[in-house]
Amino acid sequence: MADHEEQTTADPVMARAGQAVMLHHGGDREEARKRLLELWAEVGEDGDALHRCTIAHYMADTQDDPADELAWDLRALTAADSLTDERVDNHHAGLAVRGFYPSLHLNLAADYHKLGRDDEARGHLLSAQNSLGALGDDSYGDGIRAAVQRLGEKLGL
Repeated sequence: MADHEEQTTADPVMARAGQAVMLHHGGDREEARKRLLELWAEVGEDGDALHRCTIAHYMADTQDDPADELAWDLRALTAADSLTDERVDNHHAGLAVRGFYPSLHLNLAADYHKLGRDDEARGHLLSAQNSLGALGDDSYGDGIRAAVQRLGEKLGL
């Protein structure tokens, strides 16, 4: 996901998600998970797709169990599938849903690999590879492309 992009609209849910991510990056995984779970409960299973995608994407990163991480990453992908470019552009001008897919599929590929389900991992990695063209020529895009390549080498692709 394009977490490298600066938010251009005031959205308290996205701001709170960003705060939780900062806690996680700062080493407080438990508090980050707690706050993201609270946000998830507020947004709900049928809430705003951008909120669900973002929260689930980051919630996956706070999980200890690879199966739980997979479940959250699947929620993020499902939410992305119901997103529109208009909704994403309203959050950040110029952002498009297609730019979310390389990271989402990469995460799923990594999850399946951790679980020893390499055929499913390869399928999602191929989806990630096929969507890399949506990424910009910047450090975020470079990082995703490098991670896709590294996982591809592990999976023999």
